[in-house]
Amino acid sequence: MFFRANTVRCAESLNLVGWVRNTRDGNVEAMFEGEEDDVRKAIDWCENEQPYAKVTSKRVEISEPDGQYSGFSIRP
Repeated sequence: MFFRANTVRCAESLNLVGWVRNTRDGNVEAMFEGEEDDVRKAIDWCENEQPYAKVTSKRVEISEPDGQYSGFSIRP
């Protein structure tokens, strides 16, 4: 829970939109949309600055923004 809530706070502080969620296999995935530098900051923050979290791997996919999000949320 805290990883996702902290990710929301980070994304909102960078004016990003999108979502974060737990996956069935116990991982977390997020979709950030915004300025490229800010998206990269959020990815770095998730990997290196999350309190009490240990990130052992990451996969990043870059695509064109589609503009369908108006905020940043936790998905079920």
